[in-house]
Amino acid sequence: MTTTRAFRMQLKPGTVEEYKRRHDELWPDLGAALGAAGIYDYSIFLDEETLSLFAVLKLRPENSIADLPQQAVMKRWWDYMADLMEVEPGNRPREWPLKQVFYFA
Repeated sequence: MTTTRAFRMQLKPGTVEEYKRRHDELWPDLGAALGAAGIYDYSIFLDEETLSLFAVLKLRPENSIADLPQQAVMKRWWDYMADLMEVEPGNRPREWPLKQVFYFA
């Protein structure tokens, strides 16, 4: 069964265009790592008024997403993005989980 995860992140003021540019040029090795971890659908949406990012990703039943934070490419990406968004120690983006309250298929 597919798992869907949704969470919020926060951009810093004046960083929207750069955030989008960097994601438009996603590193191939990062894309490969995300796919290998079982992520097959991943979207990030922006609330332009609050600079909140809303991420939704779908995971295959057999996934290793819990291992992503230990991968070198993930750590490099977090370091690369840290100047644009709120981060935790180690530059992992601050994430707030979102609770699903409606689904229609």
